[in-house]
Amino acid sequence: MIIWLNGALRDESAAISPLDHGLTTGDGVFETLKIVDGQPFAVSKHLDRLVVSATGLGLPAPDLAQVRDAIATVVKADPDISFGRLRITYTGGVSPLSSDRGKAGPTLIVASQAIEKPASSSAIVTVPWVRNERSAVAGLKTTSYAENVRALAYAKARGGSEAIFANTVGNLCEGTGSNIFCVFDGELVTPTLESGALAGVTRNLVIAWFGAVERDVPLSRLAEADEIFLTSTTRDVQAIHRADDRDLAAPGEVTAAVAKVFAARSAEDLDP
Repeated sequence: MIIWLNGALRDESAAISPLDHGLTTGDGVFETLKIVDGQPFAVSKHLDRLVVSATGLGLPAPDLAQVRDAIATVVKADPDISFGRLRITYTGGVSPLSSDRGKAGPTLIVASQAIEKPASSSAIVTVPWVRNERSAVAGLKTTSYAENVRALAYAKARGGSEAIFANTVGNLCEGTGSNIFCVFDGELVTPTLESGALAGVTRNLVIAWFGAVERDVPLSRLAEADEIFLTSTTRDVQAIHRADDRDLAAPGEVTAAVAKVFAARSAEDLDP
């Protein structure tokens, strides 16, 4: 693992202050980029969303030139990753032991790590907790991930690799780190952003490159979907072969077509 912290390369022993607001209160945002053959994918779109999340949380906009330089430095220092993730973390920095932010300024971390490629298909489990689509941080990619950690553990204990949330009005929302698409009678549908779902980079590329209807979907309709797939930075387009206790053909015809288009288009342009 290679780590860039506030201007310098470090190893895994790199440490931030115990008073960093990202640690004490979860006051921070992040982006995860896919690395393929040593190159990060969709850097510009991820940095655009980093700015949206940071300013939405009330943090100063990150210096994108500095972030790009940090990405380049990390990638150059670890060029042999055939498949991995590159994470950008941006926090409120050293602050009081309270909800108030300090004056020291934000902390910026960029780190890379080789990972195994996800399976071509997987299983999902709906969870008894909900996303709050009216939350102050709805639609922001924050480091406050405790509910995701809890939900993912719940799903894995039941044989799934991802947990699926509804929102407060009972509509399908998203996974802990993924967006969800369903096929109903040949129509590809994904929840609206107003559901509380994150505007995933892969989600948006699938919509742009293949097309999908964005609309509210009652959670109960998940049991009626002919096909289901997830999208995320490292999953790309991942077919779902089981949803709770229901088995599905995976990949279905639409899922396979979407995956083919996504693979071709993403190979053509590393920064679409």
